[in-house]
Amino acid sequence: MQAPPDGSDDKTTLGIVLIVGSVFLMSFGDALVKYVGAELTLWQIFVTRSLVALPLLVVLLRAGGTLAAMRPKAVSWVSLRSLLLVAMWILFYAALPVLDLAVAAAALYTGPLFIALFQALLIREPVAPRRRAALLLGFAGVLIVLRPGSAAFSLTTLLPLAAAALYALAMIVTRQKCRDERPLVLSLGLTLAFLLAGVLASGALALWSPGSDGASIQRFLLGAWAPMGPRTWALVALMALLIVAITAGVAKAYQSAPPATIATFDYAYLIFAGVWGVLLFGETPAATTLIGMLVIAGAGLLVVRWPRPACAATAARRSAG
Repeated sequence: MQAPPDGSDDKTTLGIVLIVGSVFLMSFGDALVKYVGAELTLWQIFVTRSLVALPLLVVLLRAGGTLAAMRPKAVSWVSLRSLLLVAMWILFYAALPVLDLAVAAAALYTGPLFIALFQALLIREPVAPRRRAALLLGFAGVLIVLRPGSAAFSLTTLLPLAAAALYALAMIVTRQKCRDERPLVLSLGLTLAFLLAGVLASGALALWSPGSDGASIQRFLLGAWAPMGPRTWALVALMALLIVAITAGVAKAYQSAPPATIATFDYAYLIFAGVWGVLLFGETPAATTLIGMLVIAGAGLLVVRWPRPACAATAARRSAG
């Protein structure tokens, strides 16, 4: 992969506003998945949510052009991005029946650290000493939150960490290879990928019929579809509206400014997730979780390349002239 040139078309303020609004909606949507997951399977959520979201996306895309406007400019890269994000959400959602929302969120939000690491490996960006320190600090924060070796640790706690790595790859693909795609086209591609994953997994489970041992994560991943009443359909419809807004907003945010900058404000998710955890599930984060979240957030701030005062002044003069 090649890094795009630093052009003046970056709309950093727009990207920041979009990412903060998107992660607010995302945290609420994830809380709804955790809530509805007590009744529905993950694959049932994927299929029903996608079936509601797809007509909305088609209407929005048709309002802005012809059927040809729905086709991505780079089908292969949009497909790869969608697959990475679907795999990311599968891992993250699989952890929600077991982990507190704040703990899962803290592990997921090592994503900016993975972005810095992958940019060095894939785009060959040099890793400055500050970024190396950030990676070490972020790893320390993960250890504080997940507490390996303690009674609170299980392999499930590694799922959102793996999800963070996939999220980082997807955001780099968004910036490097999908920058010129319409956000709603990216949202359509992701929704179709969700639908495909849900249909394939549901079909495989129907043929296999593995059953579940009663554990919440087993029911969520391997259980049979449950009946859905008006209340459940209303919640699914709300999740569909949220996923359309979230996927389009995140895509546009990462198209608008460098991933490291946007990923810093992505951390607002941690605050929102903690609030929803308290309000909806009565989850009070432990002191170690809060400390670890602060350490991870601090590490994320270190990976951002803030402009030097002289450079900022030069840029201001250029924009004014």
